[in-house]
Amino acid sequence: MSVEIRDERFREVVGDDALFEQLGTGFDFTEGAIWNHEGGFLIFSDMPGNVMRKWTPEGGPTGRIEVFRQPSNMANGNYYDPQGRLITCEHATSRLVRAEPDGSITVLASHYEGKELNSPNDVVVRSDGTIYFTDPIFGRVEFYGIPREQELSHQGVYRVNPDGSDLTLLVSDFEQPNGLTFSLDESHLFVNDTPKSHIRVFDVEPNGNLSNSRVWAEVTGEGDGVPDGLKIDSAGNVYTTGPGGIHVFAPDATCLGVMHVPEVLANFNWGGDDFRTLFATASTSLYRTRVKVAGNRAF
Repeated sequence: MSVEIRDERFREVVGDDALFEQLGTGFDFTEGAIWNHEGGFLIFSDMPGNVMRKWTPEGGPTGRIEVFRQPSNMANGNYYDPQGRLITCEHATSRLVRAEPDGSITVLASHYEGKELNSPNDVVVRSDGTIYFTDPIFGRVEFYGIPREQELSHQGVYRVNPDGSDLTLLVSDFEQPNGLTFSLDESHLFVNDTPKSHIRVFDVEPNGNLSNSRVWAEVTGEGDGVPDGLKIDSAGNVYTTGPGGIHVFAPDATCLGVMHVPEVLANFNWGGDDFRTLFATASTSLYRTRVKVAGNRAF
């Protein structure tokens, strides 16, 4: 079966099945999918390969994949800001960077209180341009990054202004924070804690700080995979990677079901003209499938 349906609402959100088509393979470990609305293409990272790649629909039934940025400093998560500039988490340098229209790179964050960040992992941008990102240690281990000693004593969630000022540690009690996403009205922030296999949610205060931490959902099931990438669709359903593939949660935190992906999944995102094509970055390959409810175009 291509899906595991746990609640009948799954059929209204995803459909009766989810058949994933392979668009490309032979990569080291894919991550960080983000759709470019203006250009109509997908950017994704290959961390161990030290390259970012670009998928376009032209070039045949499965499109064409080409190099977008190389070297990428072992890039992971990506997001576009309100001006359409690409913000990227770099494992090899422990930096959060932004690509400017002229092609230059601006460093937005690299150190906290004089110590090097662990390895920025995933990033989201609020509608006012404020940037939130997670900082686990995955980029300091073999294969996923550059092995080196950790300088900070915590794995946190941070906020930084669009100009790179006022880097603020918001939460420091995660085991390993990973994917994150805002609710549709940006009043809440969801964050995966990978080793704990759950999604936490926070209230977003008017000043941008986070409060009222609680576990929103446990991510359970059969098969390989952990809570890593995390997104929200246009109806407020929360998608996360997990055992067996992509787990879909209703806004009330009920797990509606699981979309089974052919390889262990790290991340995903929506794209295409109607934003109902779901792209999956799964280990050595890039896949796509179709869903009924469109993704959140803020991505």
